[in-house]
Amino acid sequence: MIVRKSLFALVFLGSLSTAGSALADAPSDWNVITGQTIVAAVPPRAAPVFVLDFATVHAAIHDAVQAFEGKYEPYAAAIPGASGSIDAAVAKAAHDVLVNRFSAQAGSLGTTYANYLAGKGIAPDNPGVAIGAQAAAAVILKRSTDGSFPMPPPVFNGGPEIGLWRPTTSYLPGPPPSGSSMAVPWFGAITPFTLTSPTQFRPGPPPAVNSGKYTKDYNEVKRLGGDVNSERTQEQTDLAIFWALNYGTQLNLLIRDLVAAHVPDIADSARLFALGNMAMTDAAITAWDCKLNYPLWRPVTAIQEGENDGNKHTEGDVNWRPFINTPNYPDSCSGANSVTGAGTKILALFFGTDHFEFQFTSTNPLAVPSTRPYTRFSDAREDVTDARVYEGIHFRDADLQGRKNGIKVAKYTFLNALRPVGGLLESGEEGDEEEEE
Repeated sequence: MIVRKSLFALVFLGSLSTAGSALADAPSDWNVITGQTIVAAVPPRAAPVFVLDFATVHAAIHDAVQAFEGKYEPYAAAIPGASGSIDAAVAKAAHDVLVNRFSAQAGSLGTTYANYLAGKGIAPDNPGVAIGAQAAAAVILKRSTDGSFPMPPPVFNGGPEIGLWRPTTSYLPGPPPSGSSMAVPWFGAITPFTLTSPTQFRPGPPPAVNSGKYTKDYNEVKRLGGDVNSERTQEQTDLAIFWALNYGTQLNLLIRDLVAAHVPDIADSARLFALGNMAMTDAAITAWDCKLNYPLWRPVTAIQEGENDGNKHTEGDVNWRPFINTPNYPDSCSGANSVTGAGTKILALFFGTDHFEFQFTSTNPLAVPSTRPYTRFSDAREDVTDARVYEGIHFRDADLQGRKNGIKVAKYTFLNALRPVGGLLESGEEGDEEEEE
């Protein structure tokens, strides 16, 4: 089967707004609204900024819910004396953070918020509204000095040296534009939500270009990740297409599905959304720190320059192209695997086991099949590791380093953030049944 070149011209967040997930509670409702707001942003949000948006909204939602429930520690501030509607508090907290982050959409967000309250029969002056406003204000204040969106923004274009990342060509319709500078290089220096610093889990450097490990990874992605004349099987091609778009978005969709099916307590659902998105954001921050400190070139550059890299075991091909467009940032370590590693590990820790039956839905509407059944959270992240090789955009070492990074961040986040008030984590949540990676 030949994949149409237009397949990857799809907007990477587009399917979020129409995803059919049974919504269980107010945090889930406003997770959808947050995704719709991100999709509507002009200019479009660059990866990985959208995970920061999700995390900031859900930190405020969590604090608003805990003002009523008192079950878990807040992220920014404890709010005493809560009364009124908890749904109103959630809606106001999310609304205010979204308006702060997407001021151009203030009008439409105001309408969405008013309709949401009206649909639930909640008066605009319900006391819960004031609680949500306080939660949002505390989170906005705490994140106001996190270093995001610096002006003027820094620019990173790497260089022509062997092994060093530089802007790449986009061969297929859709983003990123050919020759794009690195997306949001400032992201690797912003203040994490839970980590002590962006460098806390920085891995070692990627394999040297003349090493055996690099040679193995080079030949694997060249063989399996090409646009034409690839040795990819149809099953591998389907996996590449399934995971070709956005990972944080897919994980939020999964969290909504799991909340609807398994998490009836709003205190727990608010915490799960917050933990998941905070861990995914911190994993992305760590990944961007890694990319700037070890800016390894992407496979498309490496293979087209293979005759000039000083490695006699890497045969070059100036006409080689990846299966999908190469994102505009360095190879190591993989942001997608960092985010997926963190999100899936948080789910395993939250539910107390890696063994869990669920279905992952692709955000690519042309994926066949559109959903994939899993029985372990770790299996999903292993698929992402493979998919990035089959897509031709990562060396396997970058994927593995990203995955390990995400797992480490998730463990730290789960043990140190939004903990139960007045007690330890339940014994089943201290870890899961998965072996260390």
